[in-house]
Amino acid sequence: MPSIKNSVISNLNRQVQAMGANAIRAFDEEVSSVPNIIKLTLGEPDFNVPDHIKAAAIRSIEENDSHYAPASGSLAVRQAITDFLADRYDLTYNANHEIVVTVGATEAIYDSLATLLNPGDEVLIPTPIFSMYGPDVLLNGAKPVYLDTSANNFVLTPEQLTKAIKDSAGHAKVLILNFPSNPTGVTYDRKALTALAAIIKKTDMIVISDEIYSELTYNQKHVSMAELLPEQTLLLNGVSKSHAMTGYRIGFVAGPKRLVEKVNVVHQFATTAASNPAMAAAAEALGTPAGKVDTELMKLAYQKRRDYLYQELINLGFEIPNPDGAFYIFAKIPAKYGVDDHSFALDLAKKGKVAVIPGSIFGLGGQGYVRISYAASEIQIKAAVKRISDFLK
Repeated sequence: MPSIKNSVISNLNRQVQAMGANAIRAFDEEVSSVPNIIKLTLGEPDFNVPDHIKAAAIRSIEENDSHYAPASGSLAVRQAITDFLADRYDLTYNANHEIVVTVGATEAIYDSLATLLNPGDEVLIPTPIFSMYGPDVLLNGAKPVYLDTSANNFVLTPEQLTKAIKDSAGHAKVLILNFPSNPTGVTYDRKALTALAAIIKKTDMIVISDEIYSELTYNQKHVSMAELLPEQTLLLNGVSKSHAMTGYRIGFVAGPKRLVEKVNVVHQFATTAASNPAMAAAAEALGTPAGKVDTELMKLAYQKRRDYLYQELINLGFEIPNPDGAFYIFAKIPAKYGVDDHSFALDLAKKGKVAVIPGSIFGLGGQGYVRISYAASEIQIKAAVKRISDFLK
């Protein structure tokens, strides 16, 4: 077994040396060894990919669609993406010049940041938020500036954004928004987004608007930041959550031509292009009436699970911000644990046999909360509620 010299390890990228594994995955692995545990940890839909979408991937293979696609993605999937955005969110993009297909929305995040950032730049990140953004900022030599939104019902306010821009003294280049939110399930309505857009428009900042959960918005119509501020927004989305296609790894970036062309340069050097069969499946998912029906059926099932889980947890004494999207509930832990969400989550896993994710993993404002995924089956969710109730007693 080869062993690397310590002196070589010490010369690695300093940012990489300072980083550990993905904290969500690490905690999930830590508690997965508990016998008979019910896992409500990962954002992994329990649905299978619909048959007509799988058939599109199979056709791609059988028809020997095995050569390099254009770096920005096959024209078929780019056209399906533009049709999807126009139909759902009244957005207009040119499939030839304003769309880049990436290997999941995770690559879209990295490519966008790599395109925009220089050393010394700052990126404003409202928290609690998905734990990938900050490390990606650091890997690109910039500084993440975290804005705790827990006192504002977990949404960024115009006052908070104005102060952050002023405090940055011109260094803030990017604002990251993720809505509906992972981990809180909270989203922004048109009024809130309009107020933020008016402030950003006075600057040269770019918004990276990660709207991967947009199709899972329950009590209002999702409004995209790209509608309100198209000239300063890179819109990120994909099929992982809307069509239960996490393993297919198809995301995309949409935005102004001159900016997206530069994102595509980073993408080319990172991956060349996404997989052809996966793109064929994504084109079927996003570009057909059947694909739209698939999402609606999944959304109805998620909403039913959300309504049940939300009410049961409220009955057990948890405090929960309004989870109007995605498939997560962000629950405040019982008072006797204080804000030690990690201890609570470990106790619940080991004694209650239910796995959830500590809220502090998601940054400032997450302390004292846990994220509970209802992307699991109804049977599992009901069994988990019974176990949580027994554990609390």
